[in-house]
Amino acid sequence: MSEVTYYVALPFVATEDGIAPGEPVECFNPNSAVTRAEAFSHKPGCVGALAFSRTGDPATGDFRDAQIIRKFGYIPDDLSAL
Repeated sequence: MSEVTYYVALPFVATEDGIAPGEPVECFNPNSAVTRAEAFSHKPGCVGALAFSRTGDPATGDFRDAQIIRKFGYIPDDLSAL
């Protein structure tokens, strides 16, 4: 199977323990991921959001590292721990 690219908007919410990722939303293209991430960043309880893409082969589960498209608000520095 060929590679595909997924575009995602991911909100970050405040919790008792700090900051946690919210529910990711798959988007149609990079622009819609940015628009959705910006909208997330303005919602109550949301401290930030980011738009990113992942490219890989869904049949094998092999994906390259995520590429951040844009950040809004507060995003943890170390995203690898999420």
